[in-house]
Amino acid sequence: MTKQILVVARNNKVEALRVAVGLALLSDIVRVVVVGELEDTPAIAEQREVLDFADVPCEQLPDAAQQCGRLAQEMAAANVVYVI
Repeated sequence: MTKQILVVARNNKVEALRVAVGLALLSDIVRVVVVGELEDTPAIAEQREVLDFADVPCEQLPDAAQQCGRLAQEMAAANVVYVI
């Protein structure tokens, strides 16, 4: 059975993207939600490129306070949630 996996990038965004890349190797469906902004660094660009190649959606929620409902929906729809 295919699982829906959600990775929430909150505190350590580079590490969260790395985790999502690793999970993309599985046959499960992986999604990424970024709370806040992603910095423009080479490490983040590299992980974003791999996520794009693997067709893993990466959604940014710039203002978490206004997007709480959206994040709650994503979490409720997932079988597994990682908050990193």
